[in-house]
Amino acid sequence: MEGVLLLNKPKGMTSHDCVFKLRKLLKEKRIGHTGTLDPDVTGVLPICIGRATKIAQFLTSEVKTYEGEVTLGWSTTTEDSSGEIVEQRNVDRVITRAEIQAVLQEMTGTIEQRPPMFSAVKVNGKKLYEYARQGIEVERPVRTIAIHSFDLLDDRDVFEGTSLSFRFRVTCSKGTYVRTLAVMIGEKLGYPAHMSDLVRTASGKFTLAQCITLEQVEEYVKQGKAQDLLQSIDEALATFSKWVVDEETAEQVKNGGFLPEPSFSTDKYIMIFNQNDQCLAIYEPHPTKARVLKPTKVLVNNQELKL
Repeated sequence: MEGVLLLNKPKGMTSHDCVFKLRKLLKEKRIGHTGTLDPDVTGVLPICIGRATKIAQFLTSEVKTYEGEVTLGWSTTTEDSSGEIVEQRNVDRVITRAEIQAVLQEMTGTIEQRPPMFSAVKVNGKKLYEYARQGIEVERPVRTIAIHSFDLLDDRDVFEGTSLSFRFRVTCSKGTYVRTLAVMIGEKLGYPAHMSDLVRTASGKFTLAQCITLEQVEEYVKQGKAQDLLQSIDEALATFSKWVVDEETAEQVKNGGFLPEPSFSTDKYIMIFNQNDQCLAIYEPHPTKARVLKPTKVLVNNQELKL
């Protein structure tokens, strides 16, 4: 099998759990995901299968969209609903729609964020969640992220109750911890908070509407139609330029040779195809040689080429 499967990741499974289950279902060892989602998070998870595992780096989108829910009233160790309660304080006033919208507007743009202790960010060669599981608090590096849009998905004018929740939609840069955004919203409103629900609705050009469930994969496998679920490599990378080359040039590509830059494209990446319409490699402009392309990723070898 070969291609990209757009999975709607279920709640309660890690991204690795999903890969493990798909390996068993599809009887294919070469499977990998393109960006970890926390167990509590559902939604868009592109999975690369077979030769498509070689393009995973190009599918890790710089921009992602999420829809989620913030709950005010208590914070947790993991910043989501699965963690132990750290601080609890009843919401003792009415919070207005205008207040929430002002906070979301304040957090839109380029902001700084400190990753949660329960995350895979490494400090001194060790992942933060490993420190957290040992009860060790360490200094966490501040990272700069981009919030492209931040919208309130609730039409109430006032929010009240000892604990209260509201939904939002955020489009943000890769590396953003959305559960930490929920905590930051609470801090700005004056209360402990956590992210009580989250779904990734888009990763780059891939949307939730395109995704399928593990149950659907099982059904297609039973029918012997699993390949029908996959996007081809060129479909997955449809935003890249495409260049079909002759047999002689295809040999150069297969061996990782440089190519003259074509006049038709100024894109960062170009997909190189042979006469059989098979994607051989992905190239990009050479950093020091003018009008020359260098291979970024060679996708085939002699055994893999279709004759």
